[in-house]
Amino acid sequence: MTELVEHGQLFIGGEWTDPLGTDTIRVVSPHTEQVIGSVPHASEGDVDRAVAAARRAFDEGPWPRMTLEERIAVVSRIKDAIAVRHEEIARSISSQNGSPYSWSVLAQALGPMMVYDAAITVARAYPYEEHRQGALGPILVRREPVGVVAAVIPWNVPQFVAAAKLAPALLSGCTVILKPSPEAPLDSYILADIAREAGVPEGVLSILPADREVSEYLVGHPGIDKVAFTGSVAAGRRVMEVAARNLTRVTLELGGKSAAVILPDADLEPTVAGIVPAAWMNNGQACVAQTRILVPRSRYEEAAEAFAAAAGALVVGDPLDPATQLGPLVARRQQQRSLDYIRIGQEEGAKVLSGGGRPAGLDRGWYVEPTLFGDVDNSMRIAREEIFGPVVCLIPYGDEAEAVRVANDSEFGLSGSVWTADVDHGIGFARQIRTGTFNVNTFSLDMLGPFGGYKNSGLGREFGPEGLSEYLEHKMIHLPAGYEAGA
Repeated sequence: MTELVEHGQLFIGGEWTDPLGTDTIRVVSPHTEQVIGSVPHASEGDVDRAVAAARRAFDEGPWPRMTLEERIAVVSRIKDAIAVRHEEIARSISSQNGSPYSWSVLAQALGPMMVYDAAITVARAYPYEEHRQGALGPILVRREPVGVVAAVIPWNVPQFVAAAKLAPALLSGCTVILKPSPEAPLDSYILADIAREAGVPEGVLSILPADREVSEYLVGHPGIDKVAFTGSVAAGRRVMEVAARNLTRVTLELGGKSAAVILPDADLEPTVAGIVPAAWMNNGQACVAQTRILVPRSRYEEAAEAFAAAAGALVVGDPLDPATQLGPLVARRQQQRSLDYIRIGQEEGAKVLSGGGRPAGLDRGWYVEPTLFGDVDNSMRIAREEIFGPVVCLIPYGDEAEAVRVANDSEFGLSGSVWTADVDHGIGFARQIRTGTFNVNTFSLDMLGPFGGYKNSGLGREFGPEGLSEYLEHKMIHLPAGYEAGA
């Protein structure tokens, strides 16, 4: 029996504070369908308090005026505390969203540590000031913190996405209001404790669990200088629309329908072993999941057999069991969404090669079998719309030109991969795909490089110097003729 986790206060400006309202968020286990925790539901008044604290801390407080090394020391302590509590964080997230515990340890806890570490490396090397010889004389170009940031994060990888926004924001000198999703707010309380212990100054960080209505109020608040959002395309459009009223800067990391392209010369066994974890990662609840597998028609039958066997062998069950490879979906609505798409795929003429329903023996919990569709045409809804569940499409193609066309024939452009015996040829293939991140014979996400999407997959970038730049304003200072720096 999972212990009930109940919190009665909100983390506003670095202090535990009684909420202004009485509404609560009940957290339900996707495995047992039982309530496992509750937290206060932040109100618009709580948002006002958090923004005011963040505004004071940015406009008058020490944080933006500290040296970079002083801010790095605080962020390093956050990273180190996550390392100490990584198992607790992983269990908390798996209990809330159904991520397999073994995957949570890596992606939900150790992954954020890597994000903070990489951000520190980038921050130390970043050119915050540079002298240039302009067309009319010498100039000084400065990069300064953008101000108060509203960071809105999803339920699927909450600490990883929080780190992707908090690390560059804090290192650049910004103050932050972090808005966790109502499905997975419990781990944010661990983060709040960590931030207090790490010495984040007063006003610099607030954490406000809330629903869409309060999120919209936060995003549209005139005291916010930048919104960093991760979520669905529909929600991203709304964020952009609301933020535009104040001309608030926005970065959006949205959905995907990424293609894993197997070229005719690929060695199938390691290729299947590489694609399967990337296709069904986090129960299919990942924006970068490789959910369209493109296979040459000449090798379609052997690939279909291999992928169906691999999908059927995935261990489905309790997310807290270390042996589990695929857990339940986060909510009943997500389960029903996947089951609806399985029905739609069959109605469209695709063939279920593996899975296709609820797993046997798991009548309780929001489970869906790892499902593989064959004979999929890229025009089908199951190949075009982001399902965000364990449903993967196997799509045959003719020549390589067709593979490029099919891979690019999507409203999304977030991730993808190519699998081939010739890495140089794979790089040439990668150059033709309109997507923000691509892999050759692997699947990974490097935090020292830029991550983000083309097309409907988003605006702006996270990670690397490109990601840090999103939290900085650029200022040009004109200098008198003949001025020489350091002279």
